[in-house]
Amino acid sequence: MSQSTTFTILLGGELRLTDRLRAATAGSRFIAADGGMRHAVTLNTTPELWVGDFDSTPAELRGAFPHVPKQPYPAAKAATDGEIAISEAIDRGAKRLILAGAMGGERSDHAIQHLLYGVQLAEKGFDVLLTSGDEEAVPLLPGDLELALPAGSLFSILGFSDLTSLFIHNARYPLRDFHLPFGASRTISNVAEGVVRLSLGSGRAIVLARPYDLSGV
Repeated sequence: MSQSTTFTILLGGELRLTDRLRAATAGSRFIAADGGMRHAVTLNTTPELWVGDFDSTPAELRGAFPHVPKQPYPAAKAATDGEIAISEAIDRGAKRLILAGAMGGERSDHAIQHLLYGVQLAEKGFDVLLTSGDEEAVPLLPGDLELALPAGSLFSILGFSDLTSLFIHNARYPLRDFHLPFGASRTISNVAEGVVRLSLGSGRAIVLARPYDLSGV
């Protein structure tokens, strides 16, 4: 078995195979959470584990992966299938976590929870990427962060608290030593001019990017 410390967690939201998604998951190990197993077909991979209560897994999907070890849980449980899958990855040595299918789909509660949990994982020292293929999210914590985005692509910063000493470099709307109050929209819909460099003094946030949306050109 591969000893890669990068794990891709297949979640139930939307997912489109893009060049960036293919590159991010190259060499990764995979764990599927319930109906997220359908993305194994998209990514042409066979996960090493399949967890969940399987309430959103159709019979034909189960039949397509008969040899993948399953770890069933009751529907009445204290964590989502996605969180259980992430815990399994961490137990297996994960350092980088790619949450594929973490955004969009029919369940906005799950999508928002994935964003919040992604920030918590980053606070614990994990390298985290959430992606739908078309959209990517990366936690922003105190310190520096670089995002390799195509020039003209859109990105936004959503603060989950007050943000202090926020710097945005190499973007159409730069900021310097900015205080962003919790809930403010000042950092929505910026445009990358290449590699975006961010710095944060205090607070926690998520950066949402649309690398294939070049409407800002």
